[in-house]
Amino acid sequence: MSYRDKFVVRPGCKLRLDRIDPSETGKHVSEEEARAAVEHDCARLDHLQYLMYAENRRSLLIVLQALDAGGKDGTVRHVFRAFNPQGAYVHAFKVPTAEEAAHDFLWRVHAAAPARGQIAIFNRSHYEDVLVPRVHRTLPQETIAKRYDRIAEFEKNLHQAGTHILKFYLHISKEEQLRRFGERLDDPRKQWKLNAGDYAERARWDDYRKAYEEAIEATTTHRAPWFVIPANHKWFRNLAVARIVADELDGLGMKFPKPPDDLDEIRRAYEDARRATF
Repeated sequence: MSYRDKFVVRPGCKLRLDRIDPSETGKHVSEEEARAAVEHDCARLDHLQYLMYAENRRSLLIVLQALDAGGKDGTVRHVFRAFNPQGAYVHAFKVPTAEEAAHDFLWRVHAAAPARGQIAIFNRSHYEDVLVPRVHRTLPQETIAKRYDRIAEFEKNLHQAGTHILKFYLHISKEEQLRRFGERLDDPRKQWKLNAGDYAERARWDDYRKAYEEAIEATTTHRAPWFVIPANHKWFRNLAVARIVADELDGLGMKFPKPPDDLDEIRRAYEDARRATF
């Protein structure tokens, strides 16, 4: 079974995150044993992203969501390093600015969507505008339900315009989150990430789990599927995400554009320049 089939959340399913093992590693037993597979898929990503950029007919949107310390930054750093920045970019959605808050909640998201030939990685996304309000009860449930509908319609419109969408929830355990918080305390390179508010949000663990289950169930579709990726082991998270994205791009049947009609003339000009040089 492919990673796509194994980890996809199918439309109409009932999702229970507490029944999914965040420590799963598939057939692999260690990071060292899986390293070659990760490198192979990253090499595929490098080639396929270049092909998408050259073809310039469609685009790809990758959404990364997780609880605090879930591995969004690490996934960007270790998996999507394979992409050429000329044809790919990362957009991090933080607390809305005053201008953004004055518009509808999808206004700033649409502006960040990828153009043809581009790959966009959302580090957090429009889903923050349904998850956080649900947990903190700053919006009525009726409004949140309407936002699910608007998100589904928004993603449908993107897909119809040629944007393929893959959405990943990086699934870690409560114990693993606390361990990673401890790593940040002890590592000067990670202390800048420390935030006392993370512990207040941690107290709402079960609320966030239920919010994610509801949001994923409401918005996973065949054209914009959600994947729940076991992420306690960072190396397996990287492998699973890289494999799913590479398989998606590979399945698009992309082709390099045809050479220009005046290729023979260009070749003659090259030969003339080469002779003049040597």
